[in-house]
Order: sequence, then structure tokens, then C-alpha cells
Amino acid sequence: MTGVFPFIVRRLLAAIPVIFLVTVATFYLGRYAPGDPITARTQGKASPETVARLKHQLHLDDNVAVQYVRYMGEVLRGDFGTSQRHVNQSVSSIIFPKMWISLQENLYPFFLTFLIGMPIGIYLALRRGHWQDPAVTTVLLVLTAIPVVILIPTLQVLFAAKWKLLPVSGWHGIFSRNIVLPTVVLTVPGLAGIARLMRISMVQVMDDDFVRTARAKGLQDRIVIMRHIVRNALLPMTTAIVGSLFFLFAGSFFVETLFGIPGIGAESIATIGARDYDEIMAITIVSTVAFVIANMAVDIAYTFIDPRIRLITQ
Repeated sequence: MTGVFPFIVRRLLAAIPVIFLVTVATFYLGRYAPGDPITARTQGKASPETVARLKHQLHLDDNVAVQYVRYMGEVLRGDFGTSQRHVNQSVSSIIFPKMWISLQENLYPFFLTFLIGMPIGIYLALRRGHWQDPAVTTVLLVLTAIPVVILIPTLQVLFAAKWKLLPVSGWHGIFSRNIVLPTVVLTVPGLAGIARLMRISMVQVMDDDFVRTARAKGLQDRIVIMRHIVRNALLPMTTAIVGSLFFLFAGSFFVETLFGIPGIGAESIATIGARDYDEIMAITIVSTVAFVIANMAVDIAYTFIDPRIRLITQ
């Protein structure tokens, strides 16, 4: 069988061992890592009898392999379990709304990074050998080198505390003023990477024979650049673009914590600290599946950009 659909089926089947290994490793590390979820839940004030009773209720006194099989069986039925940190709340009702917040938080930075970074990269490639190339690259690298833990407080002091232009923290949706500073913080570090990747791809294509042939035929520079150079330089950019879709749902611990955004990034750190097994596993499973789908989308996108790439495997 050939074509896109059989290729997707093969990739999904190949992803099963990956998901299995990741979930097994996460499950066992969670069980054998230092700390105890019951102690974290009761703040160490429960009696040994109460601890034993809670462990029995949560099936934490069973064999680890039995716990894993039981948990994955419930996941296959669509049940990610109940959070131990958020009492009487299902894991699904916690993580998916927070992933939605992280998606909104990262949506503007995702588009701005590529809408600004790619044109900058094209400009730098066309100005190769001129002073603009190293000058702009240096500025981008300096901005990227600023640690987030320094950039965030600086922006908060300037734009919120001193100039009173923007809120210092909080979350009121994607169309509120609260999104401005997180967008800046998440966009600036990625610009240099995208610009440099686009520049390198452009430079490599500009030296190919078909580009010289196109110029020798008398085609206008604008046509040569857009139709031949940029299009062929987009192949490595596709990996960055589609691969970044995974991080839309991943959130950012520093950004969400320092800006008070209740996204999945901050929730993940709090969950690990509380040893909430079911929530840790749910975040791991959803993240792994999203990563597999993102990589599959990259492979499929390649065929639309470069017809020389085939999905057919022997």
C-alpha cells in the first residue's frame, strides 16, 4: 500500500512502542523517586493507620506493574484518574483547561516568531557579505542571551510598576492587555533562532546550480528569490514551524509562574512537587501523543514543499 493514509497508519503503529516506553519510564520513576504522595497530601500529619488506609484506597500498596496496567486500562477508556492534589477533581477537568490557556498564551508568540524571524532571515541572506548581516545577527543574539528570569522582572518594573502601561501579572484571556508582556518574553528568544535557520537555508539554496540557471535565463531577482530560493529553503523551516505546534500546549514554567498565568507549565511543576501520579501520567501521555502527531505532520508537510520526497517505504 502506498499513499498518505497508509503512511499515517504505519507511523501511528510505530508510535505505540514510543508511547509505551515513555509511560512505563514515567510511571516507574514516579513510584520510586524520593517522596510520598500521601505525605504531601496530608502534610506529614497523618497517623500510620491513616496513611495505610489512604494507600489502600488509592491502590498505592499494589505491585507497581499492577498499578501501571490498571492505570493504562483506565486511560484507554478515556479516564485519566482523579487528582490527588485537587481533591475530588478529575485529571481531565484540570489539565485540558490549563492546556487551553497555554495554547492561547503561546499563540501570538508562535505566529510573531515566524512572521518576523523568517523575513529577517531572508534579509540577512540577501545582505550576506554586507555590514547589515553581522550587525542584525549580533543584536538578535544579544536579545536571545538575556535570561528569562531577568527579562520578565525588568519588563514588569518598566511597563507595569514605573510607566503604568500594562498589568504586571494575571490572566484575562488572549485579547486582554495581560498577554502583551508574556508575548514579548516568549517571542524575543525565538527570533534569533528562526532568523539564523532561515538565513542558513537561504544561503545553501542560493549557491545551487538551478538558481544560477534561473538567473542565466534572465528571470527577475524577485521571481528567482520567491519562486526558487525561498520555496526550497522552506524545507528545514517546516520542521521548526510544525514542530513548534507541540510547544503551543506545553506552556512555560517561568513565564506562567512570574506572570501568574494558570497554564499547564506551572501546573506541571506543581504536580511533580505534589507527587500527583495520575496527573503526571496524564500530562506525559498527552504531551507524548502531541509530539508524535507534530512529527507526523512534519513528514507530511515535506511532501507538499518538496515533491522529490516520497512517503513510500519499501
